[in-house]
Amino acid sequence: MGKSRPNVLLICADHWAGAYLGVAGNRSILTPGLDEIAQCGVRFTNAYSESPVCIPARRTLMTGQTPRSHGDRVFDDMLTMPAVTTLAQAFRDAGYQADAVGKLHVHPQRDRIGFDSVLLDDEGRPQWGTVDDYDIYLGDAGHAGRQFDHGMSNNQYHYRAWHLPEETHATNWAARSMARVIKRRDPTRPALWYLGFRHPHPPLVPLQTYLDIYRDIELDPSQVGTWVDAAERMPFAIAAAINRMNLYTDEQFMRGKRAFYALCTHIDHQIRYLIGTLRLEGILDDTIICFTSDHGDMLGHQRMVAKRLFYQQSANVPMILLGPKGSDRVPQGGVDDRLVGLQDVMPTLLDLCDIAIPDTVDGLSMVGEARRPHLYGEIGEDAHASRMLRKGPWKLIWYPVGNHLQLFDLEHDPHELVDLAREPAARETVESLCTLLLGELYGSDERWVRDGRLVGEPDRAYRWAPHRTLNSQRGDGWPVSPMVDIPQVEWAKEWEASGEKP
Repeated sequence: MGKSRPNVLLICADHWAGAYLGVAGNRSILTPGLDEIAQCGVRFTNAYSESPVCIPARRTLMTGQTPRSHGDRVFDDMLTMPAVTTLAQAFRDAGYQADAVGKLHVHPQRDRIGFDSVLLDDEGRPQWGTVDDYDIYLGDAGHAGRQFDHGMSNNQYHYRAWHLPEETHATNWAARSMARVIKRRDPTRPALWYLGFRHPHPPLVPLQTYLDIYRDIELDPSQVGTWVDAAERMPFAIAAAINRMNLYTDEQFMRGKRAFYALCTHIDHQIRYLIGTLRLEGILDDTIICFTSDHGDMLGHQRMVAKRLFYQQSANVPMILLGPKGSDRVPQGGVDDRLVGLQDVMPTLLDLCDIAIPDTVDGLSMVGEARRPHLYGEIGEDAHASRMLRKGPWKLIWYPVGNHLQLFDLEHDPHELVDLAREPAARETVESLCTLLLGELYGSDERWVRDGRLVGEPDRAYRWAPHRTLNSQRGDGWPVSPMVDIPQVEWAKEWEASGEKP
């Protein structure tokens, strides 16, 4: 069996948009490794995170299911994995060894979700009683509890250089640990390897050497649509996204963007190191490689940051697939514009390895003949909620609070600069897409529908509130703090600050 089926290396970054690749036309970011991998395989340009926030997206990746099927579209950090055959378990059932390194973002934290082994980097979340393997490594290296001495938040865009030796950076640790896993493989069986890089997700703490690389590079300007107005004149959820930029001047944010790109290039170089490891082990030609991300990051575009949005920089993710050498199913230098999602990664990898796809999987093989006519996305159930319908060149975004629709023609307007939703010429397109959208709604969404039409709920004014936790700042890790009942992520309650109630 070890010779009849290829190995699989699945790499998932965090916060990496499809546009943040040199091969995608971005002249400011340096991604030589991923660019070459894409030129040797297929890059899917219309790949989306169906629910662009960490936990729901990763559940989709690991189960092949939509958020409706796996049960999370809100970021439920206490939700266990659904009782279905996961990606790892499907490969193990077919005789593969399956090992994971890095970020899984599951609950409980030591749930292996079907993998034989997991070397975990859970980004310093010991409040639930788990010390992850990266923290254990830091302790063994003489830096116990020191990973957050830099003082940067996991959800803000201030930055500074990494404060410990280069080899202790989470990116280096993850790549080096995966290289060791590859070297320790069972030579009689094929392998599935999953590598979850925690970056470029903040905290923005790149190595100084990578900050230096970007010192003299002119960064790509932010794309801001004609529809973007002053926050107080925008619908609630859009105003909330715009207001997250109010912590930074334009100059400060562009420096943070350099740090973000520096983290991307660091990951790219470590992927090159892993390609070299596979080559030296003599198994590169027999290994499938897939690179993607759980979601992107607005990174200043449309005057917004982070995720939980369906604009391109947040929801459109990289999707690069490299087949075994000589594969006729993954052509060299291919660019595929079919609509795909994270739900499609599991069936694609199983299909390429000739393994039966479980009946619980919703996704489609990206190397198969089937094409979906449209793709649905959903995030949130509160005032910040939004829904997306992508069909052909059209993208419809709906914000229930304020009952606000947006329509973009991505063929002619790839940067979403012009909102066509209220243009008379687009009326039929809007109505057609709304009909499809209505067919996707379920559960609590039904309160936003009346007589077969989208009605949402009244808009409300957004009032920014200062955040006493500094967007879930983390701190001293030694001695290990006790288990405490605090949420993984805390957001300021804007409506409470303004005297309004949700």
